[in-house]
Formats: sequence, structure tokens, C-alpha cells
Amino acid sequence: MLASFFATFLIGLREGLEAALVVGILVAYLSRLDRRDALPKLWTGVGLAVALALGVGAIFTFGAYMLTFEAQELLGGGLSLLAVAMVTWMIFWMQKAGRTLKAGLEGGIDKALRGGVWALVAIGFVSVAREGVETTLLLWSMVQSFGESPVALLGALLGLATAVVLGWFIARGMLRLNLGRFFTWTGGFLVVVAAGVLAYAFHDLQEAGALPGPFGAGAPIDPLTGLVATGWAGFPFGWAFDVSTAIAPDSALAALLQATVGFMPQMTWLQVIAWVVYVAVVVPLFVRGVRAGRRPRPAATSPSAPPIEPHRSGATATLGTSTAP
Repeated sequence: MLASFFATFLIGLREGLEAALVVGILVAYLSRLDRRDALPKLWTGVGLAVALALGVGAIFTFGAYMLTFEAQELLGGGLSLLAVAMVTWMIFWMQKAGRTLKAGLEGGIDKALRGGVWALVAIGFVSVAREGVETTLLLWSMVQSFGESPVALLGALLGLATAVVLGWFIARGMLRLNLGRFFTWTGGFLVVVAAGVLAYAFHDLQEAGALPGPFGAGAPIDPLTGLVATGWAGFPFGWAFDVSTAIAPDSALAALLQATVGFMPQMTWLQVIAWVVYVAVVVPLFVRGVRAGRRPRPAATSPSAPPIEPHRSGATATLGTSTAP
């Protein structure tokens, strides 16, 4: 229970803080322009984005009850794949766009102020909707895999609430937070979490019959036991391993391992392959992005251009500064 709470809390904290920083940058810029009259329009867009995220979560949660078991598993697997894709893209997007995030958002506000009421509503909506839908999909997938909805949801809600409070303190200049280091460590954690969600997505798709596996008629059978084969005899559509006798599926250790690294006491070969391939591809790319972010940026060659300060990974960031790791 504690593991699922911690995992969803950290995800809610990271994703919520990203959204809070974006909103804080927008609000601070409008205040510096002395355009507080535009803030209600911006907040309208933010509110619509939050409503969209809540609506998506409600549809997935309550709509699934009307589906057959196979359809539920197919829906869960498909949405988990989508969540993994969105989270992976966001992790690398933050690495590349973190340095220019503030300038890009302020440029969007400048254009929106010239575009009228709906342009301001739109920039508030778009700036938060992406984070909101991504967070909803990821948390929904994790709650489904944990099977501990109340505890996992409580962790997510507390994480989001903490993010809002931290974002407000940062916006007020009352808190200094090393955002680069925060997003680097939580980004690394999200990579491992995404690998686990991907593995569970394959499990759902195998149960739904969309992918071959130990739940279908074509599963490899152990001639001695008459059960689905485990180990190399079960490759590639049987069980890769089954340590349920050593680690009970409903034990605290199993919950901890699943919440942190995506490990399940009994996993199929396709799950293991998906996890290993994802980690083997994404982790080196993530590490390379972190190292690239720590290298000093080259100075501008144009004499009219202002000098570019090198990015320092150890610098303490406040709202409106670089958020790149």
C-alpha cells in the first residue's frame, strides 16, 4: 500500500509541478505587463484544461464497467501504451525545451494579447491540458495495475496538492528549488515507471487476446504438468518466470517492486522483453540528454547578440528560470 501511494504521489508531484510552473510563468508575465485584466481569461482556459483531465479520467473509470472483460483489458492496454508514449515524449521534451520554456510561454502570451479573448483562453487551456491528460492517463494505468485504487488515488491527489502549494511558493519567491535536479531525478524515476506500465500494457493486451500469450489457446504447454510452460520452455508466448511462491502477489514486497520497477511475481516473456527493450533504449538516451544539458552552451558569435550564460546543473532555480535538467 505504501509503495503504490509513494509512486502515485511522486508522479502527481512532478506532473503537477510542471503544470504549476507553466501557469506561474504565464501569470507572472501578465502581472509584469500590468494586464491583470487578462488573468480571468487565462484562468478560464486553465479551468477548462483541468475539467478535461477530470472528464477523461471519469470516462475511462466508469465507462470501463460497461465493457466486457476482454474489452476492458484491451482498453487498459491501449491507454497504457498511450500513457507510456506521452510520458516518454514529455521527459525528452523537457530536456530540450526547458531552457526556452519561459521565453516560449511569454511569446505565446504576447500573441494571445493581440488575438482577443479566446486566444488567452486557448493558451491557458493548451498550456495545462497536455500535462493534465498525460497525468490522467499515467495515473489511471498505474491504479489499474496496482489494484489499490483508494491508496493510489490518495497519493496522486496529495502529490498534485503539494505541487500546487510548491508552485505558489516558487511564484511568490518564497521558495528556491533546484528544478533542474528535481526534473532529472523524477524524470529518471518516470522512465522506470513507464517501463513497468508498458509491461503491464502487454499483460492486458495478452489477456484481451490482442497479443499471443499464456491466456490463449496457442500458449506453450509443459508436457509434465499440463500447465503453461515457464522459463525457456515457454519462450516466447508463455511465462518467463513465476516466483509467486517466494513473493506472494498480494504481499507488500510485490506491491513495492511493481510500483517502482514494474516487477510482477509472474510475468510473460512479452512483458519481460518489452520492459528490457524500453529500458535499454530510453535510459541511454535519457542519460545522454542529462549530460548534454550539463555542458556549457557555446557563446553567441554575433556581436549584437547578448552573451549566453552556460547552463549549470547545480544552480538553484526559481520560477522564470531554466527548468532543464
